[in-house]
Formats: sequence, C-alpha cells, structure tokens
Amino acid sequence: MSYLRLVTAAAVAASIVAVTGCQRQQKAEAKKDSGPVAVRVAPVSTRTVQRSVDGVGTLFPYDEAIISAEVDGRLEQVNADLGDSVAKDDILARISDEEQRYLVAQQEAQLRQALERLGLKDEKERLLDIREAPDVRRARADLFEVETRYKRVRELVDQGIGPKSDLDQAQARFQAAQAAYDQTVNQTRNLLQEIERNKASLELQRKKLRDTLVRAPFAAFVKERQAVAGAYVRTNSPIFTLVKIDPIRLRIEVPERMSPWVRVGQKVDVTLEAFAGRVFDGKIWRISPTVDQTKRTFVVEALILNPKNELKPGSYARAHLVTDKSESIRIVPERAVQYVLGTNKSFVVKSDSTIDVREVKIGDRFPNEYEILEGLTEGETVAVSGLSRLDNGARVRVQAGDAK
Repeated sequence: MSYLRLVTAAAVAASIVAVTGCQRQQKAEAKKDSGPVAVRVAPVSTRTVQRSVDGVGTLFPYDEAIISAEVDGRLEQVNADLGDSVAKDDILARISDEEQRYLVAQQEAQLRQALERLGLKDEKERLLDIREAPDVRRARADLFEVETRYKRVRELVDQGIGPKSDLDQAQARFQAAQAAYDQTVNQTRNLLQEIERNKASLELQRKKLRDTLVRAPFAAFVKERQAVAGAYVRTNSPIFTLVKIDPIRLRIEVPERMSPWVRVGQKVDVTLEAFAGRVFDGKIWRISPTVDQTKRTFVVEALILNPKNELKPGSYARAHLVTDKSESIRIVPERAVQYVLGTNKSFVVKSDSTIDVREVKIGDRFPNEYEILEGLTEGETVAVSGLSRLDNGARVRVQAGDAK
C-alpha cells in the first residue's frame, strides 16, 4: 500500500514539472514572437550653460569670544544675560576692586618717595640731566671744594712753601671726593631705573584696577552667561560668551573640480527653510587653500549681511553661486537614464533599430534633464520609454510623437 502511494506521488510531481516547463516555454515563445519593443526616443543634444555651484552649509558667527575675568575677586554685579545685545565697551560685570585700590595706593606711595629723592614733583616730570639731581649737585659741590684746595696746596708745595705731607692729604681727599661723586652718579642712575620700574608696576596695578570692570570687546549678543553675582572668580574664569552675527558666515564644501570657478567677491544667493521664499545676499569671503583628501572638497566661506539679526549661527542654509564659467555640455532627458545595480545606463538606438546599452557618467542635474559627462556623444538617439524591457541587441520600433 505504501509503495503504491509513493509511485502515485512521484507521477503527480513529474506531471507538475512538465506542465510548468511547458508554460515557461510558451511564455518565452510568446515574448520572442512579440516583435520589436515600441519606444519613444530623444537625441543627445548640446547646450551652452553658465556653470553654478550649489551647496548646503552651516551658519557661523562672524566673531565669538569667551569673556573671562582678568583679576581675582568677588562678582559684585552682573549686567547682561542670555540674548542681550551689548555695545562695545559696555560694562558686563563688576568685580570687587577694594584690594586693587589698596595695591595702587601702595605703588603710588613708593613711586612718590623715589621721585622726591630726585626732586621731581610727579611721575610726569622728567630729569633731563642727571647732573641736576640733588645728590649729584651736592657731590659735585664737595668735589669742587676739595679739588680747589688740592690745587692750592699743590701750588704752595711747588713753590717750596708748604710741606709735602699737606699735598698728600689734599690729594687723598680729592680722590675720595672724586670716587664719592662717581658713586653718587651711579646711585642716581639706579634710582632713575627704579623709578621706571615703579612706574611700570603702578601702571600694571592700575590696569588690574580697570580690569575689575568687565567690558564687551565688540558689539555682540550674549550667547551664554557663566557666572552669577556673589560668586568668587579667578583669573581666566569664563563669565560670558559673546557672538557677533552681523554679518554672519556661511561655510560650505565645494567639489575640488569646481575650484577654478570660485573666486573671492562672487555673489551668493542663500536660502533657509525657516525663511521660505526669501533669498539672502552674500559674497564669497574666504576660500580654503587646501582640499580635504577624504572628501575631495574644499571649504568656502560666504559673508551674509544680517542687519535684523534674523539668521542664527548653527542653522543649515543652501547656497547658489553663479560663476563666470560657460561650457558646451551634452544633455539628455531625465527619463533616458536608468539606475541599474549601482550604475547609470542609457539605451542608444542604433541605425539598424537595435539597442546598445551604455554606462554613463552624470554631471549636473537640470529640471527634467541630465548632463552627460561620459558614455554618449552628440547626435546619438536614446530611448526614453520602455527601458525596463530593453537589453543589448533588442530590436525596437520608434514611436512618433513628443518624447515627453
């Protein structure tokens, strides 16, 4: 009984295979006998176009600065916060200046003491001749007196009137006075240098006193406030982050093959999703001198006027740059190109109404058209319909009418 069942099953399977094979053969014959494939065609044409560069990039602030404390102290007052607009030199915060005022007073007292030793009234007065310093004048007077006495004694000794011992004593006093004068001159020079050091220290201390007022270095907006009143801050402690956004920068990446087309000063049309229908004017401002070896692109920066502060750093934007480059290019309809297994293909209709499948390289894209860089030549005819039914050597029948 089991044997009969196996034989019957085998016979049924064989019948199914035979029927399926017969159906496939009939479909193949029907396809073979269907005749040429009806297609519409279009020529490979040429057109002169003015090259343009399109890219998507990110907006960056024109300037961004972290404002930090330059002296240690407690924050007494904070005058700005997130989103505030500040002008150049506006006071953003105040740091306690009590200690700095005491140090300035100390430095001023030391400087006055040194100035008085030179007979100067204030730090603006200058000693034009070191011989006019009080100590130098006194030493010079002593030297003159001793020198005069020495000369008188030497004359007496030369005349044989005075003893030789008096001459020796007068000469010793003269030499001592000469040394004292030289020493006084050197001390005065050192005192002048000390005064200059005191002035420098005083100016540095005055700067620290001024630094207790934290000012805006340029007109900007507050991006972030990083300290509060009452907090103790140290030198280089961040207090604010400021951004200048008028004008604002747009940074895009451009393929390296377009590098001869882009120049500083060219006009750029910029659009954003947030401002549908609006076009912002910009100009090429900076061009990177190097190409990214992984992406084969280089960075271009455009500067966009932003008087109403509508554009915000970090936003995405599209840039369209019309160049001075004009070229004659090959054009085919968009429907003449089919993407198959990672490649773009076009189907050329030869003179004998057969198909020659070509792999093509696409350049720029236009509305309903493609630029062909490689694979097709001007004057050839390509199919624009029924592409899925075409293959190498397939016979076609050209239909009349508009290719669209």
